[in-house]
Amino acid sequence: MKRRDFLHNMAHAAAVPTIFGATASNAIANPPISKLLSQMSEEGRVLVLVFLEGGNDGLNTIIPMSELSAMNKVRPHVTLPEDKLLRLIGTDLGIHPSMVDMKSLYSEGRFGIIQNVGYPEPDFSHFRSTDIWMSRANSEEILTSGWTGRYLDQLHPDYPEAYPNDQNPHPLAIELGYGSSLLFQGESASMGMVISGPDDFHQLINNVEPEYPDTQAGEQLRYVRLIARQSQQYGDVVKRASASAGTQLEYPETDIAQQLKIVSRLISGGLETPLFMVRLGGFDTHDMQVQPDDKVVGEHATLLRELNDGILAFMKDLEFKGTSERVIGMTFSEFGRTVTSNASNGTDHGTSGPLFLFGNAIKGGVTGSNPVVPQDATWEYDLPLEYDFRQVYGSVLEQWLGVNQNSEREKILGQQFETFEVIGESTILG
Repeated sequence: MKRRDFLHNMAHAAAVPTIFGATASNAIANPPISKLLSQMSEEGRVLVLVFLEGGNDGLNTIIPMSELSAMNKVRPHVTLPEDKLLRLIGTDLGIHPSMVDMKSLYSEGRFGIIQNVGYPEPDFSHFRSTDIWMSRANSEEILTSGWTGRYLDQLHPDYPEAYPNDQNPHPLAIELGYGSSLLFQGESASMGMVISGPDDFHQLINNVEPEYPDTQAGEQLRYVRLIARQSQQYGDVVKRASASAGTQLEYPETDIAQQLKIVSRLISGGLETPLFMVRLGGFDTHDMQVQPDDKVVGEHATLLRELNDGILAFMKDLEFKGTSERVIGMTFSEFGRTVTSNASNGTDHGTSGPLFLFGNAIKGGVTGSNPVVPQDATWEYDLPLEYDFRQVYGSVLEQWLGVNQNSEREKILGQQFETFEVIGESTILG
């Protein structure tokens, strides 16, 4: 192992107590060198995609401090008071006070911000824009497969025939949520397993059969579920991984935190699934985004606090379980919000916004320029695009998932996109 790699890992281990506190510090602050060496040579990288569903307001999440005067003019109903913002060291940016732990992770180099991410000619429909982000399509293009589905297609061209098998006994991707999205859809088959949520997960691993009404419809529903359960070839391996995971640290009782708890449990239990997606809904904040008498509370503040607390618990748990060096997370949202606020203490569908990366291996800090807010901006003004979201995808594919050939990335993304550094230079790339 290269000396810089060892120092990088030691720095992360030393940084743990500053944010992770006494609950985990005894277990993870000073792991043996043999464990550090083992982590750094481990194969099986994992990407966890966190979908902020509804369109996150980037200007109230990562706030350009130099633009507060203009923001108070054009979005007076929602702009946060300057004295409540948490300043990011070495930048002219503040972060929402609900994300205090992400500020600390930022200071430790474990939280990265990519500014002004979107795509040309944006679509303001939730459904269409979500499909675009999940498929990598252009605005005028309809695709029936997802970008990660095509990535898995390249690795497993014979799927689903003869899967699972001895070489690939585990699910290729797992999505937690109320249904299967386009994200893990391959060219000819869905490449992912769907777990509807924490309740469905616990029913699966505990062999709990839900109650059905004593009617003909209930019997039909029972039969459909039986067929689905029989056809779910990966159920047993997921249960074995869960049973092997052992003790986990505490997580908040929020939906996003409980989804991330499942992800960490399966990873530490030996599941070799490389891709997960979790969801946090509610970001379509047309009204009551903030409380008029206290703008640091409201729907948006609650969502960001749930995100903050869930990610923190997840990263603590990964450190505790010894898997943190091979897991990174990335947030995305189908669009941003308008620069101007509306009269309902909210914002409407906008264009670009910040995207977040988190984990020990990511390149921390800020990539891109701070948004500029004109003093006379109207509802028609859109924040300009700086990074196409497919540039971010391409960078993650190249630097984390090992898709090093331009031609291979082009098959996944439709064309070649300029990449930039998203993974820290001390990470060992497979």
